[in-house]
Amino acid sequence: MTVTRWAIAALSLTLIVGGCGNATESSKSAPANSTVTVTAPATSEAPKAGDINANGTPDSSDKDWPGKMVATYEDATSPEAVTGRDLMRNDHLLEDLAEGINQSLKLPVDVPLIGKECGEANAFWSPSDKSMTICYEDAAEALKIYTDDGDADPRASAINSEIATFYHETGHMAIDLYQLPITGREEDVADQLAAYVLLTPGDDGKIDPASVQAVKDFAREFRGYSDSNGEIDEGQLADTHSLDKTRMYNLECWVYGADPVGNADLVSDGALPQDRAEGCQDEYEKLSDAWSSLLGPYFK
Repeated sequence: MTVTRWAIAALSLTLIVGGCGNATESSKSAPANSTVTVTAPATSEAPKAGDINANGTPDSSDKDWPGKMVATYEDATSPEAVTGRDLMRNDHLLEDLAEGINQSLKLPVDVPLIGKECGEANAFWSPSDKSMTICYEDAAEALKIYTDDGDADPRASAINSEIATFYHETGHMAIDLYQLPITGREEDVADQLAAYVLLTPGDDGKIDPASVQAVKDFAREFRGYSDSNGEIDEGQLADTHSLDKTRMYNLECWVYGADPVGNADLVSDGALPQDRAEGCQDEYEKLSDAWSSLLGPYFK
C-alpha cells in the first residue's frame, strides 16, 4: 500500500486491533531466533538520554530530542505469526510507519517498533521499555476477518487496519513520552489520535481517500470482533477498552465528521445512525483541535 499523507497545520509529510494492550510491561518474551532490522532511518547507538537540558519540551535547535523510531521484524514460527509477518514485511509496513514518525515528531529517546510473534492478536506500547509492539497475529487475525467477510482485497484491508492500529499505539506513545494531559479513558483517546492522523487534510485541503478507507477498515475490524465475541459479559463492560461496536461507531462518526459530504454514504447506507451523525462534525472538530494543541510543541 502506498504511504498516506499526514499534513498537520502547514506541515505536509509522507507516511504511509484486534487488541491493544498498552502494556505496563510486556509479558511476552521474544523468540530466541534471529531478527531482521530495517532502517527507518536506524541508529546503531543505544537509546539516547534525551531532553538534555531537562526543560520538558524540544528546543528550537532540536539537539536535546534526538530520538528515532527504529523498525525491527523478529522471526516467526507459528502459521499465524508467519502469515502476519509476511503480510507486514512484504509491504514494508513497519519501516514506512517509522519513517513517517521520524519525519513528523520529535522524540526524546530512540523508540523500537517491533514486529513479533506474541501468541495472541495484540499490539501495545510499553511505558517501561519505551517501545511499541505490533504482534504478527494481529495482522493475521485482521486478514482472517476481512477474508471471512468476503472482502474484495482482504490483504489491503488488513494492512489498513494495522496502519490504524499503529496510530492508536502512537497515541499511547505520545501520552507517555510527552506526559500529555487527557480526560477520559486512554484507549478512547488513542483511537482519537488514530483518526486525527489519518483524517487530517493535505495541503490541497482534501483528505487522502486511502486514509479514509484505512479508518473505515479499522472500524469494520471492530464489527468483526463484535460479531465473533457473542454476548457481552461483565468483563467486556468493565474493560479499559470501549466495546467493539462502540469503537466502530466512534470511528465512523469521526470519518463522517471530518467530511460529511464526502462520507455521506456512511449515513445513507445505514452504517452510522442519523442521530449520532448529527453531532459528528462538531465532535471531530473538537477532537482535531485538541490533538493539534497537544502535539503542537512536538512537531518537527
